[in-house]
Amino acid sequence: MITFDDLGLSTRMMRAIRSVGYTHPTPIQAEFIPIAITGKDCIGQARTGTGKTAAFVIPILETIDHRLPEVQAIVLSPTRELSEQVAAEATKLAAEHNCQPALLVGGRSIGSQLKMLERCPSIVVGTPGRVIDLIQRGALNLAKIKMVILDEADRMLDIGFRPDIERILRKCPAQRQTLLLSATMDAAVQRLAQKYMQSPGMVDLSGGEIGPSLVEQYFCTVDENRKFSLLVRLLYEERPQQAIVFCRTKRGADKLHARLGKRLKRNVEAIHGDLPQRERDRVFRQLRDGSLRLLIATDVVGRGIDVSGISHIINYDLPQSSDDYVHRVGRTGRLSSDSNGRAFTFVTPEEGDELTQIEIRINQMLPEMKYEGLETVNNRRIKRHVDKAAEAPVVSFAVSDDWPDFDTL
Repeated sequence: MITFDDLGLSTRMMRAIRSVGYTHPTPIQAEFIPIAITGKDCIGQARTGTGKTAAFVIPILETIDHRLPEVQAIVLSPTRELSEQVAAEATKLAAEHNCQPALLVGGRSIGSQLKMLERCPSIVVGTPGRVIDLIQRGALNLAKIKMVILDEADRMLDIGFRPDIERILRKCPAQRQTLLLSATMDAAVQRLAQKYMQSPGMVDLSGGEIGPSLVEQYFCTVDENRKFSLLVRLLYEERPQQAIVFCRTKRGADKLHARLGKRLKRNVEAIHGDLPQRERDRVFRQLRDGSLRLLIATDVVGRGIDVSGISHIINYDLPQSSDDYVHRVGRTGRLSSDSNGRAFTFVTPEEGDELTQIEIRINQMLPEMKYEGLETVNNRRIKRHVDKAAEAPVVSFAVSDDWPDFDTL
């Protein structure tokens, strides 16, 4: 088995790695780090939760000159929460380097960020919008940049950050190293890489599937007006350690949260782009410390969730794209090497085409999970464009009016 000692890292870096308790690199770390520390541009494709952050933070710490009081590396992430996680990981791994990364994100005091920049940090981590703001104020100078890291590049493009990303890249020296990390490599990501990267190396650990050994995936056929009853039954039978329920819209998330909140009273929260930053911070804090059992989320903030305790993903609404399905399901399956996550997707009989697109994207058929008492009207079945439907395990639980007590789940 490969160890960090096999990756050609410095003695100082190895001390830092041991101090945080890392023993063996994950597959993305084992393949990405040796390329990145050579100074070569590199693309890393792997699902979320596979150790991508350390895969680029370690090369940053190995490459920059820690004696120079200037910004030498910039990490761009799509959300405040992801930026905070990257900054926290970089701070841990930089303990031996006398290096304090600066976090530059919206929803935080710009005054404190200006003060951080006055101290000339060697690494900055932030969201594109706030980085542009600080460049315009003359507080952030990228003229000495040696490394640019585009983290969750597909998500940044999805939410419209391409103009900001390109503007930032044009402010950086042409002679630099660019690292790009992404869970998916659609056409937009490929165009960005072709334009701004020089003959990049490629590490692809996506495998065309979503961690099949880590995530058990099912779909449930259900009429739209019976989704809520199915969700209740699913929670009662599965008794998740922590679960995220994905809705397509902010309004849908709020309505579902209100409906669940009437019964559960606590242990359930909703999060989406309109939630004030203070509330988002509170919800994420509760999710990470384990006090929150059930989170209702939209895709906009869903990709900012990186919590090891998520045991279940429930797609209450189908995602808008099959790539969004990849990101949603990537939230789970991380408890341990011998602990599987489970993902359930609610599909109405009219959504067969969307289900087919997801199955094509992940290169596997999803088995159907059935619940007695929640059959669709006249037992309507999904029309899937496949030669043969997957075998469907049947779970024989009748629907009742019992409500799951989350204190006993």
